[in-house]
Amino acid sequence: MSAWVLPDHIADVLPSEARHIEELRRELLDTARGYGYELVMPPLLEHLESLLTGTGEALDLQTFKLVDQLSGRMMGLRADSTPQVARIDAHLLNRQGVTRLCYCGPVLHTRPNRPHATREPLQFGAEIYGHAGLEADLEALLLALDCLKATRIGELTVDMADARIVRSLLAGVMVDSSVLVRVHAALADKDSSELAALTKDFPVAAREGLLALVSLYGDAKVLDEAEKSLPPSNALRDALANLRWLASHLEGCKVSFDLADLRGYAYYTGARFAIYVPGASDALVRGGRYDEVGAVFGRNRPAVGFSLDVKELVAVAGKRPLKAVIRAPWPDGTTDAAQLRGAIAQLRAQGETVVCMLPGHESEVDEFHYDRELARDGSRWVVRVI
Repeated sequence: MSAWVLPDHIADVLPSEARHIEELRRELLDTARGYGYELVMPPLLEHLESLLTGTGEALDLQTFKLVDQLSGRMMGLRADSTPQVARIDAHLLNRQGVTRLCYCGPVLHTRPNRPHATREPLQFGAEIYGHAGLEADLEALLLALDCLKATRIGELTVDMADARIVRSLLAGVMVDSSVLVRVHAALADKDSSELAALTKDFPVAAREGLLALVSLYGDAKVLDEAEKSLPPSNALRDALANLRWLASHLEGCKVSFDLADLRGYAYYTGARFAIYVPGASDALVRGGRYDEVGAVFGRNRPAVGFSLDVKELVAVAGKRPLKAVIRAPWPDGTTDAAQLRGAIAQLRAQGETVVCMLPGHESEVDEFHYDRELARDGSRWVVRVI
């Protein structure tokens, strides 16, 4: 095999896409900063038990594992940054009040989570710790929407659910964890026949409630139907009330509900959301409440957040215009090279991009739009529009 061939679902990022990714990364971080979120940079590699704590089997299967040559302990390459940020909140910061954190860095997956997906997403996320009220859920959702709106990506659709609904139906049901995984998959796939087969020995109320969930997706009427068709419980009542409250505060987007949606990470404990955009084959953003994510680190406190893959965002955001730059001759080829170098340095100090044309390469094209040039005007070098 040729040395330049990369592994499946791993790719180099070339100049045009890299430029777009970096521009969006900066916009996302600036948007989060505008809400008061502080940037953190967790390590790409750490002890395996820390990475996988409380996250369930799915993340375990997605994590590359290796042996630390210094300690002999198992280590992992992160597949998701949320457990790491929970560790930072619990142990390194250990603040008593509200903490708002954001991050943007690569994660690695052992396999793509869907066809044609990369195994090296660039994960951006924001998380708020320390507030149990719905205000934190709403802030995370509004920030996620503003992050996407900043990219001018088009119409947004927010689809909401609540992890407590399925959990309330399964409460008291004694079944093997492998069966629960299949039940969750059948709910996500809306596979009624598979779900009926898996739940044939469940208590009648649980079985009928799970089967009813398969059809509980659509507009706000779904919440009214859920109250009628699902077994009543405090968890169900609270979940539906929370979803209604959150939906009532959203503007400038479509809102839908899918009460059987359990896709994403297993650590969600309350309201959860997915945001869809035109051109994307799946949800671009997933988030919600995960109050128990920091428990294993000795600090079980409220937490809400979301994440997205910046590479996926670039794929649907559309191309941006090339950066306008100034073209300049190579200084050493002129009679007043020192003066020209001074003019170039001054423009760069002012924030301009100045590209010097190397001798013999003046007509080559790259990732810039040359709308001006540095040219001699008598005894001075001035910028002229091309």
